[in-house]
Amino acid sequence: MSVANRPVHRPLSPHLQVYRPQLTSVLSILHRATGIALSVGALYLAVWVMCAAAGPATYASFQSFNASIVGRIVLGGWLFSAFYHLCNGIRHLFWDAGYGFELKDAYRSGWIVVIVSGVATILSWIVGLALA
Repeated sequence: MSVANRPVHRPLSPHLQVYRPQLTSVLSILHRATGIALSVGALYLAVWVMCAAAGPATYASFQSFNASIVGRIVLGGWLFSAFYHLCNGIRHLFWDAGYGFELKDAYRSGWIVVIVSGVATILSWIVGLALA
């Protein structure tokens, strides 16, 4: 078999092992992940309502989980998911209108989304703990 006819063993398309993650690709993946987290959070909310309808003892056990460290981490992650998905959705609305496609603008708006989501999560967490 000649050298020209030998099969070449390489990926057919660019692969994650070839490229370094960019901010825009990480934020895109995070947007999809937060959409899934919000769907799971909707199920969590449905279980909360069912526990409330089942009676005081069931509701108290569910609320004791929410008050635990793991429960607070779950609720905080869901809260961040909600704020991130909202902020990134607004960013996408600007893109749909034709604004922010320059690489510098895309990176700036990406960091703004992450920072605003984090700040909104922390502020909501503080307000929630103060009201509890």
